[in-house]
Amino acid sequence: MNEILIAHPGATSAVTCLGLTFPSDAARREHFRKLLSEKLKDPGFRRQEGFPKGTDEAILAMSDPPYYTACPNPWLAEFVQHHGKPFNPSQPYAREPMAIDVSVGKTDPIYKAHSYHTKVPHLAIVPSILHFTEPGDIVLDGFAGSGMTGVAAQWCGTAPAIYRQRLEMEWKKAGQPAPQWGPRKVVLNDLSPAATFIAANYNLPFDVEAFAKAGKKLLAEVEREIGWMYETLHTDRKTKGRIEYTVWSEIFSCPECAGEVNFLEEALEEDSKRTRDTFPCPHCSAELNKDRLERVFETRTDPATGKPWKRVKFRPALVAYSVGKSRYEKQPDAADLATIDRINALPLPASVPTAAFPVAEMYHGSRLAPKGFTHVHHLFLPRAAQAMGMLWEKANTYPDLRIRASLIFMVEQALWTASILNRFRPTGFSQVNQYLTGVYYVASQHAECSPWYILNGKLGRLSKTFEAFRCRVGNAAVSSGTAAALPMPDSCVDYVFTDPPFGENIYYADLNLLVEAWHGVTTDAKPEAIIDRFKNKALPEYQHLMQRCFAEYHRVLKPGRWMTVVFSNSKASVWNAIQVALQQAGFVVAEVTALDKVQGSYRQVTSTTAVKQDLVISAYKPDRALEQRLTERGAAPESAWDFVAAHLRQLPVAKTKDSVLEFVVERDPRRIYDRMVAWFVRHDLPVPLSTEEFLDGLRRRYPDRDGMAFLPEQVTEYDRRRAQAAQAPQVELFVSDERSAIDWLTDLLRKRPSTYQEIHPDFTVQLGAGWRKHEEKPELSLLLDNNFLRYEGRDDVPSQIHSYLSHSFREMRGLEKSDPRLKAKAKDRWYVPDPGKAKDLEQKREKALLKEFEAYRAAAGRRLREFRLEVLRTGFKAAWSAKDYKTIIGVAQKIPEEALQEDEKLLLWYDQALTRAEVGG
Repeated sequence: MNEILIAHPGATSAVTCLGLTFPSDAARREHFRKLLSEKLKDPGFRRQEGFPKGTDEAILAMSDPPYYTACPNPWLAEFVQHHGKPFNPSQPYAREPMAIDVSVGKTDPIYKAHSYHTKVPHLAIVPSILHFTEPGDIVLDGFAGSGMTGVAAQWCGTAPAIYRQRLEMEWKKAGQPAPQWGPRKVVLNDLSPAATFIAANYNLPFDVEAFAKAGKKLLAEVEREIGWMYETLHTDRKTKGRIEYTVWSEIFSCPECAGEVNFLEEALEEDSKRTRDTFPCPHCSAELNKDRLERVFETRTDPATGKPWKRVKFRPALVAYSVGKSRYEKQPDAADLATIDRINALPLPASVPTAAFPVAEMYHGSRLAPKGFTHVHHLFLPRAAQAMGMLWEKANTYPDLRIRASLIFMVEQALWTASILNRFRPTGFSQVNQYLTGVYYVASQHAECSPWYILNGKLGRLSKTFEAFRCRVGNAAVSSGTAAALPMPDSCVDYVFTDPPFGENIYYADLNLLVEAWHGVTTDAKPEAIIDRFKNKALPEYQHLMQRCFAEYHRVLKPGRWMTVVFSNSKASVWNAIQVALQQAGFVVAEVTALDKVQGSYRQVTSTTAVKQDLVISAYKPDRALEQRLTERGAAPESAWDFVAAHLRQLPVAKTKDSVLEFVVERDPRRIYDRMVAWFVRHDLPVPLSTEEFLDGLRRRYPDRDGMAFLPEQVTEYDRRRAQAAQAPQVELFVSDERSAIDWLTDLLRKRPSTYQEIHPDFTVQLGAGWRKHEEKPELSLLLDNNFLRYEGRDDVPSQIHSYLSHSFREMRGLEKSDPRLKAKAKDRWYVPDPGKAKDLEQKREKALLKEFEAYRAAAGRRLREFRLEVLRTGFKAAWSAKDYKTIIGVAQKIPEEALQEDEKLLLWYDQALTRAEVGG
């Protein structure tokens, strides 16, 4: 049974919730709040990992159970059981990976309704949800942030007709069936209560008309009570104006004369509104610039403690105000300064938080503490503190809880702008939201905005936006806790969309402190998946935290279903950590695409150079039958081919962009081999096939088209698409190590068997840019000897060379393989051997690599500055098969950590070896 639509949550009509019927929504809320209150008194409930820090009262004040709790939601399991469909292995389900454009929809009113540090627009997520799910399916986002995945899930049922028609036309043009419109159920989770509060207010319905009236009343009441703080006299000295913002300038001292320098007054050009690079000292005329100025501190009285407080000195320098519809600017006059002094004497409002920043544990603590900002209330000038304190207090006393939450949702958006973090931008259209995102940064020029300047327009936009976006009650459940421990049953989710924190891009827990302090509920940062040296979290810790979260996704996702991961990080080491974490958790990556923001198109990722783009990872959870067959057979070749068949079935048959057929990277034989290896390693099994055994078997078992492997039933479709395409797909090869150099040579020699002299110039160019730092550059002759064959001119010309010469040289056409002229032309050309001889070469090469690996292993007590990654990969693989985890760990400790972290294959062996050694030890 679905919950009914509540147009007016404060109404008295009967409602149903999780199968229970209540006389009104207020009764529903009271019932579940009482249950949550009882749970909060249970020490065991509070001991859950990732449980936010806050009193019972503060957590209850934020929550609207069972749909939203500012702690781990104890009703998530009941929600998915009530609304979801049990996993049915007999029900057919088949989807291909799908790329999304994460830049789409960033100007949409819903996207802009509330800011957050990072967010993927809901319009970028909607097509993905439509593709992978059906109406009523359960969608999960464990790193939900501001809840855009939930908005997207509900938008599938509320999208306007014009949007539906446009999307349907795009899908039809691409040969895809029409989407099934209708809302999806969504479970949203985030570690941060600040994030989940935003997500809940985006995804839980409220009476928009009542909110608009309450918002206007709130702003009017605040103006009546403290409007005098924002009054100023017009230059006619008679007319009263209303201050929009006051610009405060940091005060410096001149290094030559020690005179005070008001930075804004001296550096800002009146006409152009631009800051000059150099300017004269107003006292001694010495030429100054920002670097030469010396910071000045002043001692004030801390309004919270009454004790002396030392901070950088600011002085009001400019007042922007309005009289009627006209805007003006002036320097603060005596009356303005007197008003500021009067405000300074007022006590700090009780609603303003006075919590200390954990500066020693914050990455950006060094930006705050040296300037004297060590507590939350320090970030608000006295007038801003009075205004925000009153707004917060009045919003929190509104009688209807749902409207109350909506008012707070609006008011909290003013916190960053109202703080001293808001920079003055003289050339900006507005002074709202001018703080630097992702960092605590106190600029030398601060725009102190009035609450009406910040919120009047916001109130109108919110009302209009949510009037158009009508979500239904019961479509979303929101929880605050770690994604590594979701209170949900196994195999209950139909699709996962997630945009997790990547490395050290954004310090979410630190940044959310400012807003969470006002709520009185703060993030437990211990389980935060992040790289942060101030919290003693390096890349290995980040990888293991992400692995735990991905493992939880794997547990709750139904077998055979998909997960989409949006990745934004420029470091190859972080990218590899994510890939290994995914594989260790049990997912199989089926596609990685990179968004080219300039061209507006996607390209499939073939190397770590692509991590400079936004990446979209498509991964699936293998079905239970495949897992069961592996358990029964173990590390047998049949298990490998069983995996390959299942994996090929999940891959896209063809990808076309502007009539150009793209190379499907995941269908490359070597990439398939890598996926198979990861599959066996994850199951703690030796890899049953060598590289050449696998490649030979793949050629014999599966059709090849343009260097890609297909299931027999997929070939017809690919051939049809190939015939329609303007040109054949081209694989991008980036040479960065020995393995990729071999792949480049293989591609070259397969097309054009060549002599050493012909190969060498191009090969030298390939080794130029992008070579891995610690990777030893191989000799071309060594690579050719170990991996390819050279025709010496004695026997008949090999078929590979004969075919190339016959097609490329007119005088060679029609000649037999034994013809002396052909043999002379073919002599000393290197070529790719046929599968039988390639296997022999592989064995010879592996023997040489293992011999060199033994030298690495025996090199006691020294670090390896340069090495061959192929030697390490081969040695790690052999040691894994022998369950010699000690050797893997020992050799890994001899190479630089960055080299280990930047190679996905080494990292996989090493990480698993550490795990097995701990289990065995």
